[in-house]
Amino acid sequence: MRLDQQIRQAADLITQAKNIVAMTGAGISTPSGIPDFRSPYSGLWDQADPLDVASIFAFRHSPQHFYDWVHPLSSLLLEAKPNPAHYALAALEQEGRLKAVITQNIDDLHGKAGSKTVYELHGHLREVTCTQCYEALDSAEVFAKFVKDGQVPRHRCGGVLKPNVILFGEQLPVREFVLAQLATKEADLMLVVGSSLEVAPASDLPELALANGAKLIIISYQPTYLDQQADLVIHADVAEVLPRIVDLVRV
Repeated sequence: MRLDQQIRQAADLITQAKNIVAMTGAGISTPSGIPDFRSPYSGLWDQADPLDVASIFAFRHSPQHFYDWVHPLSSLLLEAKPNPAHYALAALEQEGRLKAVITQNIDDLHGKAGSKTVYELHGHLREVTCTQCYEALDSAEVFAKFVKDGQVPRHRCGGVLKPNVILFGEQLPVREFVLAQLATKEADLMLVVGSSLEVAPASDLPELALANGAKLIIISYQPTYLDQQADLVIHADVAEVLPRIVDLVRV
C-alpha cells in the first residue's frame, strides 16, 4: 500500500473513533534533535551499556559516571523544541478526539506543544530530588549550571540531586501508570507513535488496548512485536506522516 493510501486509511480510522489514546516513544522526538536509544549505529545504547550508566544501582554507586554520560545529551534535551508530530497530537486533543498521551519520553515536548493530558511513564526533567533529604527542586537552574560545569549537581545539604526520571531498576510512577492503563482500557483506538515497544511494562499497553477491542495504528520506523496484529502499520517519518493524517481528520 502506498504512503498516501496509508495516511488516508489512518485518517478514516481516527474519524470513526470516539476515544483515542496515543502512546509515544523516542521516535517522536528524534526529529527534534534528540537521539533515540535503539536505532542501529546511532542509538544511545550503541554507545553505552544502559545498566552501566542509567540504572538506579549505577547512579547510587557512581553519580559522576551517570552525569558524565548524560552531559552531552543535556543540552539537546533542554534546547529541543516540539516538532510537527507533537503539535499534531496536541491538535487532535483540542479537537476532542484524543483523550490522552501516554509517553515513554522525559523531554516534556508534548506539554510544550500544548497537550494537556499527558502520562509520563518514565518521569520528566522538570524537577530534581535530593537523594539525601528528598527535597524536590525546579531543575532549570540546576541543569543550566550542570551544562556549563559538568559537575554532579548537589543540594545545599550536600546530597546528590537526581533528575525525576525513571532509571533502570526503578518502579514506574504508580499513579501515572494506573491512569495510563485506565485510558488504554477505555480507548477504541490507540495510536503508537515512534515506539519500538521493547520496554516493559509500557510496551504491554497496546496489547491491553487490543484485548479490550480497540483498533491499533503504529507509526514508526522500527518494526514492533505487534505489527502483525495492528490494523495499520506505517513505517515512515512521524513528523511528516502524523500532521498529514491530522490535517485530513480536521477537514
